[in-house]
Amino acid sequence: MKKPLVFSLVREQSVFMTAIMGFMTFLGVVALGIAIAIGTGVARWNHQWDAHATIQVSDTTKNTNVKKILAENKDKIESQREITTEEMTNLMQPWISGGRDVVRKYLPIMYEVKFKSNNDMNTVADSIAKHARFITHRDALRPSVSAGWKMILILGLVLGLVITAIGLCVSFIARNTAVLHRRELEILNQVGASDSFVARQMQIVVTKICIVACGFGFLAAVPVLCAIIAIAGSARVGLMAMLALGGSAWGILLMVPALIVMFAIIITRRTTLKILSRS
Repeated sequence: MKKPLVFSLVREQSVFMTAIMGFMTFLGVVALGIAIAIGTGVARWNHQWDAHATIQVSDTTKNTNVKKILAENKDKIESQREITTEEMTNLMQPWISGGRDVVRKYLPIMYEVKFKSNNDMNTVADSIAKHARFITHRDALRPSVSAGWKMILILGLVLGLVITAIGLCVSFIARNTAVLHRRELEILNQVGASDSFVARQMQIVVTKICIVACGFGFLAAVPVLCAIIAIAGSARVGLMAMLALGGSAWGILLMVPALIVMFAIIITRRTTLKILSRS
């Protein structure tokens, strides 16, 4: 036979706590999910372009030397191609006025090269740098990667604020409940009930509410994250297209509601014991 709870939250408190815990869980899962997706995108982006480089030959008289160096290091190169003038003209024309003929005057000879390894790329770079401009894709895309890490930091701060808000809400509800049930607490003290027993009663109530609220919050966050990943993937270009959530990422996100429930239980116990020690 189940033992009845000594007291429970009033209806208004239960509704408020369920709503706020569900909403905070939703925000926490979404924030962490986006942070993991961006982190995955940054890692995949770096790996994808790790051994790529662009060679810009501004002085056409040195193009022969560049071709010779590339030919001599053919064993270190996985693939290479010369970017045609037509391609560069189409790319740059919107940014330079005066027509296609004017644009062509400012265009260098460009090669896009993929090396077999970073060591191979660094070896060839030293030779080519004497005749042309050697730009690794890693260096060129560093601002995009930096922006990705800043977004992760911001989302981490959002997650921290969510956890803080949960702690404040649970602490407030525990204090309010203790005030509403002050008479019951006095009776319990008179009959010899320990503070741990009373705190455990509050923990049971809070746990039931948190499990329901966090479950709904997580289920609401899943389709939102899937939609964000799908929209990013449909871009088919840039860092956004690299965003993804793997199996391990979903496992981490699944732990968020569990950790929030555990955090709420700990806060409830500490707050209740603190209140009882003052009464």
